[in-house]
Amino acid sequence: MQIAVVGTGYVGLVAGTGFAAFGNNVTCVDADAPKVETLRSGKIPIYEPGLEEIVRENVDAGRLRFTTQLADAVADAEVIFIAVGTPPNEDGSADLRHVMAVAESLRGALTHDAVVVLKSTVPVGTNDKVQAVFEGHPHRVTVVSNPEFLKEGDAVNDFLKPDRVIVGVRDDHGRDVMRRLYAPLQLTNERLLFMDPRSAELAKYVANAMLATRISFMNDIARLCEVVRADVTMVRRGVGADGRIGAKFLFPGAGYGGSCFPKDVEALLHLGRSVGVELAVVSATEAVNDRQKNVLYEKLTRRLGGLAGARVALWGLAFKPRTDDVREAPALRLVRQLVAAGAEVRAHDPAARATARAALGEVADRVIFVEHPYDATVGADALVLVTEWAEYRSPDFARLRNQMRRRVLIDGRNNWGAQEPEAQGFEYEGIGLGRRPGA
Repeated sequence: MQIAVVGTGYVGLVAGTGFAAFGNNVTCVDADAPKVETLRSGKIPIYEPGLEEIVRENVDAGRLRFTTQLADAVADAEVIFIAVGTPPNEDGSADLRHVMAVAESLRGALTHDAVVVLKSTVPVGTNDKVQAVFEGHPHRVTVVSNPEFLKEGDAVNDFLKPDRVIVGVRDDHGRDVMRRLYAPLQLTNERLLFMDPRSAELAKYVANAMLATRISFMNDIARLCEVVRADVTMVRRGVGADGRIGAKFLFPGAGYGGSCFPKDVEALLHLGRSVGVELAVVSATEAVNDRQKNVLYEKLTRRLGGLAGARVALWGLAFKPRTDDVREAPALRLVRQLVAAGAEVRAHDPAARATARAALGEVADRVIFVEHPYDATVGADALVLVTEWAEYRSPDFARLRNQMRRRVLIDGRNNWGAQEPEAQGFEYEGIGLGRRPGA
């Protein structure tokens, strides 16, 4: 099939590359000319394991190309994906200016029948608004909703082997085209879930809100565990062993971040408010998460007895491992809190040092970003694990003991456990592991 993808951000680039990998001819269009040149060379402007290799493979095979010209991209496209950003407005609602601008441009550019697919995360009713743009168009243009469910750090696998593909259609034509498009995913399992566009739009927000709720719930329980001297790890295992609940997204930590959960939770709350529906559970999820992002700072303050002049090492800046995305990352709030308190901050991340430096603005000038994780710990009063990158899982505690000035470990992901660090003479504190003497 001939496919066009408008937008080469995270969603558009992964989708376009994935469809090319299925043997389709895909043209991705973006207004950013330098970015397009980078992509034409087979390089990508984001960190996503495995993506650059598959982009280069399909560019070299001639199945994937990039342009800045919309009319060129859609000239013979049977399916056109809109995959531009929908950043939050100040009130939490999704900003649809880019989506609607693309729709208007497509109205003028299309000279044949086509299916226009909304891949961007958009609020309920957006499909109707985009379809209205094409009213009176001389050719048949059907608008379909096909929200993405990609995890940063595992996006290629998520696209090629999805749990499900949700497709919101308004007619048989749209259904038939999307079924043909996704046929390569149907060889072993029925993954397509067809529904009306409004349900498809809402399903995206509800899925992310549900996952965010599980995280906030366990973070709330972790606070309780610390007070009643229970171990949240054991609680999590006992609860997750119930087949009705399952073990995923039950890990406590320093709060969720990224480009999806915070934005989509707020957008869902805005939708509820706009129609007079109070989403109390979703509201609590957001409030708990905001509070949880202070937990590492609070633990450090209690352990060190004051942060002015203290040297604090941070391992992990991205909001999760296997990405350079620092949007809404708990680590950035912690950095700002530490700098404001007068602490010296030394930070390491395998992929996100540059993005963190850019996101921190002037605060970054007061942070030392190091190339090696152990460089951050020289003379440190405390080491904080914020992001659970694999290379942090089995630290050399003897080396840390010899390098650090004071042996305080704050394990924001419960990766290390207390036994070995405390045997090595460290003060150790995790999340929800019960209060030990001195905590």
